[in-house]
Amino acid sequence: MIRQLKHFALCGFLSLIFFKAEAQVSGNKNFKPAAGVSVKENTSNVTVTWPAGANSNGRLVLNLKNDEPLFSSVQLSKAEVYKPVIENVDPQFILTEGKRDLISQNGWNIFFDKVPLKPHYSYKVDFHKNAISVSSKGTRTIITLPGLEAPNFKGDLEITLYNGQPLFNVAAVVSTQIDSTAILYDAGLVAKAQPIKAVSYSDVYEHLQTNDVNKPDTAKNLAVKYRTIIGTNDKAGIAVFPAPHQYFYPLEEAFNLKFVWYGDNYRNLLPGFGLGIRQELQGDKRYVPWFNAPPGTKQRLNFFCLLGTDGAEVLLDNVKQFTHDDSYKPLPGYRTMASHFHNEFIMSVVLAGKPVPDSPSFVKVLKRQGINIVHLAEFHYTAHPKGPDEQRLKELKALFDQCNRLSDKNFLLLPGEEPNEFFGGHWLAFFPKPVYWIMSRKAGTPFESTDAEHGKVYHIGDKADMLNLLRAEKGLAWTAHARTKGSTGFPDAYKKEGFYLSDRFLGAAWKALPADLSEPRLGKRVFDLMDDMNNWGLKKKVLSEADLFSIEPENEMYAHLNVNYLKLVQQPEYKNGWQPVLDVLEQGKFFSTTGEVLIEDFTINGHSSGETIAIQADGKCTISFKTSWTFPLNFAEIISGDGKQVYRERIDLTSTQAFGTKTFSKVLNMKGRKWARLEVWDAAVDGAYTQTVWLK
Repeated sequence: MIRQLKHFALCGFLSLIFFKAEAQVSGNKNFKPAAGVSVKENTSNVTVTWPAGANSNGRLVLNLKNDEPLFSSVQLSKAEVYKPVIENVDPQFILTEGKRDLISQNGWNIFFDKVPLKPHYSYKVDFHKNAISVSSKGTRTIITLPGLEAPNFKGDLEITLYNGQPLFNVAAVVSTQIDSTAILYDAGLVAKAQPIKAVSYSDVYEHLQTNDVNKPDTAKNLAVKYRTIIGTNDKAGIAVFPAPHQYFYPLEEAFNLKFVWYGDNYRNLLPGFGLGIRQELQGDKRYVPWFNAPPGTKQRLNFFCLLGTDGAEVLLDNVKQFTHDDSYKPLPGYRTMASHFHNEFIMSVVLAGKPVPDSPSFVKVLKRQGINIVHLAEFHYTAHPKGPDEQRLKELKALFDQCNRLSDKNFLLLPGEEPNEFFGGHWLAFFPKPVYWIMSRKAGTPFESTDAEHGKVYHIGDKADMLNLLRAEKGLAWTAHARTKGSTGFPDAYKKEGFYLSDRFLGAAWKALPADLSEPRLGKRVFDLMDDMNNWGLKKKVLSEADLFSIEPENEMYAHLNVNYLKLVQQPEYKNGWQPVLDVLEQGKFFSTTGEVLIEDFTINGHSSGETIAIQADGKCTISFKTSWTFPLNFAEIISGDGKQVYRERIDLTSTQAFGTKTFSKVLNMKGRKWARLEVWDAAVDGAYTQTVWLK
């Protein structure tokens, strides 16, 4: 076995750190190639081969000359015969830099920012090859080339190859020292000469489209399904797609903003023919916050590539497997629930005098996503929450009637509102059955009355009334988009108030907001709050929320969605009420996910989330969790606290390959800890988290 480190100069300016295949190189302890990985070099190329599954290998031939494309050849073998998929292409990036408002609201947690309305600039990221290194981490091979530059940014090009799949990730890992920076990026593969014969993609109605590109045209942007653009040379193809959730910064609408591109001279910044992913600078033209890029953080501007030799349709099917066809996989013993949708079907259709379809498009879309239970947030500044009473009751009845009509044995459409009255900030209300209530109470009006048509009717005048209503009807409330948007400063501002301390106030809701491409997980804002609430000792829960408006087949719904998997063996029927749904939330018997990672079981000393357990005097705890995944996993993290501090125990999971299921176990000393919970995150920054186990 050869054990040596070669270091040499190329063209007078290029240094290459190269490791012989199968070598245990003492000069670089980070390179320990897994079985089937090889690295070879000659005077101008480095060739890296990795096992791609099913007796197949992927191969990258990297050209180290500065005036030639980096990817000299991208290949995939079948029966030990290598077939070129695409040749002579460069990974290219456009970085758009704008200004974050850190003053008017809540610093980096701001959502109500309109970055594209302020001065912003787009640049091609320059790349000067001056070195290359190859390292290993678990089942991954990582190729690093320093030399990326854009105004105010510098960094490395990082290519990660994933054993077991013809999959790799290309990332511009860049940093800035400029404060209050917000960014977007476009990316793709670009060639001086046309590198493919055809482009394929799924249109938004899930029909495969193929365009002949023998006559290159000016680059065009496309609205597609599955966020994927495929370039083919006969049967050989390369699919280019973004991380399914991380790439999409939070917006209030899930419009499909043409997130892929192909053609010549993209944005007049990338000369040559290419294909790739893109962001619309103007977003949904509401609040458009882009990505945070705090000084010194390593922002990963990245995209994935998947190779195939069986044609575009098969390749697209393989891409779809990473997101379960953009749906939430059924899990025995669980039902999926999504919350916080401002679809406004009642006000915009039912009570607007428009034809009411037998099956509205929003119901079809949510069913298509594999969601069993949908909790709405209707009447969001569109109706009459404070009356007149007759109008308010009419609106509620229409909501209840439509939810009843549109529910079936596998789909439960549940009424809900974001009242934003009485407590402070924004919050959601959720009752286990239809409840008629009006958000005003004039002098002399009783808290509760009865009429022949509606039965009980409640008038609510203040937070005490609201808490009494939640108690009377066994309802729950929680903070929506905590610590940002209309809940900036909440729940912190009311954490000592009676309604918050009561068991009727569930806690808060999680969404990946804000977005920061340097973070290895999504939604840090709410996880920080979750840990704070745990240290406050209040036994609160955090469910996931969508917080979206229109829901249409043409939308890019999956990228903006998340769900809660509730431990429910049987789904309730609308006509009998849905108390079991609220019970599961209140008990913490659920986990939440972007969809690619499932936590099928999580226990501490045999007890699951939501439970309170006594631990041994020595603090010894056995933590076990069963998880399944699509993208290879990055890590799991056991987060715990003692009432003051937060502790993190990270479990490296880079030894995993794509598409697996495994039970992990770890023994920790939890002496002095009062709570613990679990998160699991994958290589595309998709993830899942559990509720808390309480320790005493």
